[in-house]
Amino acid sequence: MALNAGDYDTALSELEHAVSHDPNTPFLRLRLATLALRQGKLAEALEHCRKVVASEPDNIAAQRLLAGLLSSTGQENEAAQVYESILTHGSDDQEPYLYLSVLYAKQGRFQEAIDVLKRLVSRHPQSVLGYYYLGQTHAAAQELEQAEAYYHEALSINPQSELVLLDLALVYEMQKKNTQAIEVYEKALSLNPRSEHARERLGRFYLGQKKLDDALDQFQALEKIEADPQETRLKISLIYREKGDYEQAATSLNLVLASQPENHRARYFLGVVYTEANQDVKAAVELLHIPRQDEYFADARVYLSYIYQRQGNIAQAITAVEQALSVKEDDADLIGFLASLHRENNDRAKAVELLEHLIEIAPDNDQYHFTLGAVYDELKQKERCIRHMQKAIALNPENAAALNYLGYTWAEQGVHLDEAEQLILRALAIEPNDGFYIDSLGWVYYQRGEYMEAIQHLERAVELVDADPILIEHLGDAYSKIGRTADASRVYREAIKNTSEEAQLNRLRTKLNALSPVGIHKTSGSELQ
Repeated sequence: MALNAGDYDTALSELEHAVSHDPNTPFLRLRLATLALRQGKLAEALEHCRKVVASEPDNIAAQRLLAGLLSSTGQENEAAQVYESILTHGSDDQEPYLYLSVLYAKQGRFQEAIDVLKRLVSRHPQSVLGYYYLGQTHAAAQELEQAEAYYHEALSINPQSELVLLDLALVYEMQKKNTQAIEVYEKALSLNPRSEHARERLGRFYLGQKKLDDALDQFQALEKIEADPQETRLKISLIYREKGDYEQAATSLNLVLASQPENHRARYFLGVVYTEANQDVKAAVELLHIPRQDEYFADARVYLSYIYQRQGNIAQAITAVEQALSVKEDDADLIGFLASLHRENNDRAKAVELLEHLIEIAPDNDQYHFTLGAVYDELKQKERCIRHMQKAIALNPENAAALNYLGYTWAEQGVHLDEAEQLILRALAIEPNDGFYIDSLGWVYYQRGEYMEAIQHLERAVELVDADPILIEHLGDAYSKIGRTADASRVYREAIKNTSEEAQLNRLRTKLNALSPVGIHKTSGSELQ
């Protein structure tokens, strides 16, 4: 219970108390070691791990944690022995192979590292990381052709791995294979245009080729190839995160931070992992720890804003995004997110101000015009809404949301109905099963007085969109027009059950009572609650 409440001191105290009464239960002691690690009490965690392994030599989970603690505290020889012990038990897990190989490589024991990794890929032929680290180890040993071959093996399994592509390009640089290096960097950028690492390396490479040849010395490039066990641990934690194993991801990241407390990249990802695991208190602690001058500060504040938004604290979410913008001025994504938060906070005037600024920055972004138009609609400024919807469509004729929005707006006003129909049909050609678009088309027919055609589309819309009160009300209106009063009454009552909006409730009550001359008794507001 203390853990769930984020009260780690109490949790640690109670676990220590439990272990003092039951010292020979490895399960309890291993939980205590894990919690002590998270509290930064490495000596205690190490002591408890040693005791678990002493009592249960085959406890792989305890051995893995022990080896990680030993590695993080600089006791690398003993860590290597523990990893070897895990492998002798026939572990099917990739991690011990990877960590052991990195330890050996860091000590300059390249052939032993290579032997361990070959055992890994023999056991796991589809291990991208196995081939990747074989490439790294050969590169560190200056065996560049072998490194190149293993990187290609990794890419044959995962051709889009940015990690492998960047290191392969470095190996090409060291071999003076300049054309191939450029091709690989450009491929990495085509897969991820926002890759700062690929862009910086390619820029440095181009500069080196033209003006600073000495800066591209192969030994300088060799130094960029990592041999850091904590970097390996961080990468593996991200794999756990992708698999949804947040507990293992958090443990790996805590081990990184135990060795490198100022590794803000690891701390940021730990906050992300906790956020995705819905452990908001833990996430906030980690994310708030990242200083303003760090490159991960802005991203950390954005994740904090997600947490605050999820908790319903929009004011704090807004503050967090504003802090991110203080170091990333005019970042379009952040401005858009901040506008959405102000909109959620019912401060539409501020949302409009931000969105107008966003359009100044990126005037040709159709989505920004669409969003601004929608906010103007909420402010009852229809002409401005229409103008921005038209601009969004002009910029992107395939913007289905804008096509439908403009078509429905005109249908609501009862104007330009032929043009509205064409706009909505264009939207449906792009997204044929969107219930809201089908409702819009039905509403055009309703406004024309083509009620049977309207009902056909409105019934389909209500089938596709579960319990939307506006769509249900539209269907009731169409039923009422052709005299299907019982159906209209039933549908209006269904809409009442699904809305809490006072204006719509009053409108629906009025419509229900208007049905009374044909046999439907008048209905009071209290009956409809």
